[in-house]
Amino acid sequence: MTQSDLFTWSMEQDPMLRSTIVTVLLLDTEPDWAKLVRTIDRGTRVVPRFRHTLCPVPLSLAPPRWKPDEDFDLFWHIRRATLARPADIAAVLEFARTEAMTAFDPARPLWKFTLLTGMPGGKCAAVLTVHHSLTDGIGGIQIAGEILDFSREGTERDPIKVSNEPGMGTLADIVAWNWATGSSLLTGSLTRTPKLMRSLADPIGTVRGSATLATSILRLARPVTTTLSPVMTDRSLGRQLTVLQFPLKQLSDSALGVECTLNDAFLTALVLGLRQYHARYDAPVDRLRLTMPISLRTPDDPIGGNRITLARFAIPADTDNALKQMWQVHTLVERWRREPAIPLSNTVAAVFNRMPSGVLAEMLKHVDFVASDVPGSPIPLYLAGAEVEHVHAFGPTLGTAFNATLLSHLGTCHIGLTIDTAAVPDIADFVACIDSGFRKVLAIGSRSDDRVSPP
Repeated sequence: MTQSDLFTWSMEQDPMLRSTIVTVLLLDTEPDWAKLVRTIDRGTRVVPRFRHTLCPVPLSLAPPRWKPDEDFDLFWHIRRATLARPADIAAVLEFARTEAMTAFDPARPLWKFTLLTGMPGGKCAAVLTVHHSLTDGIGGIQIAGEILDFSREGTERDPIKVSNEPGMGTLADIVAWNWATGSSLLTGSLTRTPKLMRSLADPIGTVRGSATLATSILRLARPVTTTLSPVMTDRSLGRQLTVLQFPLKQLSDSALGVECTLNDAFLTALVLGLRQYHARYDAPVDRLRLTMPISLRTPDDPIGGNRITLARFAIPADTDNALKQMWQVHTLVERWRREPAIPLSNTVAAVFNRMPSGVLAEMLKHVDFVASDVPGSPIPLYLAGAEVEHVHAFGPTLGTAFNATLLSHLGTCHIGLTIDTAAVPDIADFVACIDSGFRKVLAIGSRSDDRVSPP
């Protein structure tokens, strides 16, 4: 288990920080059950962690170890149920909401898959619940590639490569993990230096570079002691899930036309919506604090696991002008993406893992919201013969008021909102404000005079 995986696992000492990811697939028909079982069985063999449990290490000298579950039962993880009438999307989201609030059984692999039938027109839904220690968002898309097909008939797949390497013993595992932890900062520093000789030729510059890196790590791990929102302050175990949908091309055009990104448009829409929501309470805000996952995944990384850094920073919320807000967001996000410590995700996670659990929990609860942008599929996908019509992803709140996850599929941006019901008790008003924020951003793309370069 890496430092990043340990971070997502150990924070659950506080139930409000549970790291559960829920993905909802809406299907045009009921998939072939036997084929579905074979497909998921294969997926668990391609990604072995889906057949592993976490085993504590003696004296906690290292984090829990992944080891094969000797009692693995595929049919404990795969289930099917019939929705009660009206069996609509609201019923599906209610089921998903319950899954998001339910803790995993630590004695079993940390995932569940439920097929929900009984929807009108023969449609159905699939709900996949996964612990964040198994994968991040982009890793989840890679895993989906192992169970989803490109045609209704199915996709030919390569034979599974089975590793014959024996697992390390407990002592060897402890030594290896602590060695990796102790050397990660050094390794990261060296890989960021083009040549060792350059360091020898310029020792003063090298020291300055090391100081810059250390300062960057402190910025990423800096404790947060205040909540910027004067409204979304309470926290609880209650969750509500809801969805919004917008045209991908239109949202992308709004961003690209002013030399910004889809993620910039996404964050801008959220901030504009939150500004409107706070105005309803006569509680204007000029800044809000955000947690934004930054992917570090490379083509050489294995499927699954966490290859992200969580950047926490205050984002401006001082204007109703969508164009100005987007440029502010773009400038700020680009600066954070260039932070020297961003590639050192395990080093930063190690800092968090050494904090007292209560301090870490309080720090996370002072962040206002989480926003994650995950690229989906531009082409049709199928699950055991059923076409995937919509995909909704719901990330954990991580102690914040809500999590907003953008996942694109077939030209549509699906926005999944996981909302803490104590922080946001008036769900309908909140969602209406967020929807309004997106429509303000979409309007940028329809105005030709906004297609100019930022100052």
